[in-house]
Amino acid sequence: MIRVRKPAEPPEVLQTKGERARRSMSTAYSRAPRSYQKGKRTFEFDSSLYAHETVKQALIAAQHGKCAFCESPFEHISYGDVEHLRPKGGWRQEEGEPLNQPGYYWLAYEWSNLFVSCTLCNQQFKENLFPLQTPARRARSHKEDVTAEDPLLLDPSVDDPEAFISFREEVPYAVDGNARGEVTIHTLGLRREKLAERRREHLGHVRALKNLIKIGQQPYAEEAREILQRMQQDSRQYAAMTRAFLR
Repeated sequence: MIRVRKPAEPPEVLQTKGERARRSMSTAYSRAPRSYQKGKRTFEFDSSLYAHETVKQALIAAQHGKCAFCESPFEHISYGDVEHLRPKGGWRQEEGEPLNQPGYYWLAYEWSNLFVSCTLCNQQFKENLFPLQTPARRARSHKEDVTAEDPLLLDPSVDDPEAFISFREEVPYAVDGNARGEVTIHTLGLRREKLAERRREHLGHVRALKNLIKIGQQPYAEEAREILQRMQQDSRQYAAMTRAFLR
C-alpha cells in the first residue's frame, strides 16, 4: 500500500451530476431522518456517476493501474471496482455485526472518498467495514463533520501508508505495532495467502537482481541496478514491499 496522489480537480461528472445527487439525498434525509436510520427508507446510488469512465480512468492513472490497497495490477484480468473508502450504503464497525444505516450517503460521489480496488480487497474483505478508534465520533449524516472521526483504516490519499505498514520479506506488519496499520492489514486481507504467493514471486526477482549487483560483473550489475531502481518507483507493483526489502 502506497500513497495515492489524485488530481486536485475532481472529474466534471462528480462536480455536476454528482453534486446534484448529493444535495437531493441530503434533502431527503433531512425530511425523514428516522426512516433512514431505521432502514425503512434507503438511498439508491447511481454507479454511472461514481464509476463513470472519466472517474475510473482518473483513479487508475493516479494509482498507476494498481489496486489502491494491495498494489496488485488488475487491468489485465479485471475491470476493478470503484470503491468507497467510507461505505455509501451502510457501515460496520466490526466484522459480523449488523449493517448500520444509513451509510456515508453524502460521500457517494465525493472525489476524496473514491478509489479503484481489486475485487478481492473490495468485495471479499473490506465490504462495508469502516472501523473508528472512537465509535462515538462517527458522522451519521451530512450534517456532521467526518473530519472529527478517527479512522483506523488508512486513507492512502491522506496518510502515508509506508509510515504505518512495512514488510518482513513478503509479509506485511504494522510498524511498531501501531493499531491503524494492523487494522488496515486485517480489514483488507493484506496477509492472504494468494497475495503472499504473488509477492514471494516478485521478491524472488528482486533478490536475484540484488545478488547480481553484489557479484559486480559488468555490464550485468549496472543493468540490475537500473532495473531495481525502476522496481522501487510508485508505478511498479508491490513498490512498498520492494522498497522495504531493499532498505
